[in-house]
Amino acid sequence: MEWTVAGSLVWQARTDAGLTQRELAEVTGIPQSTIAAIERGRRQPSIPLLERLVAGAGKQVHFVLAAADEEASLSEDRERDRRVAELFRSARKVG
Repeated sequence: MEWTVAGSLVWQARTDAGLTQRELAEVTGIPQSTIAAIERGRRQPSIPLLERLVAGAGKQVHFVLAAADEEASLSEDRERDRRVAELFRSARKVG
């Protein structure tokens, strides 16, 4: 899982719950600065830390993992589509 994806998923769980970073910090006991760093992709959360953050926002860890799998799949699809389009542009130039 890309850590920027993990951060965006923590952000999504937190905002879905209507919590600020400060409120999530109070609920979980994790410093607000750590939450901010994770959400910005500047810090790699361990699985236990990720579980605490997500649970603090009222979600299950499978929410994070399922969403990460979905995001990875979408990224792969976008990359494949970009490559196909590039091949077609190259073929037009040659032909």
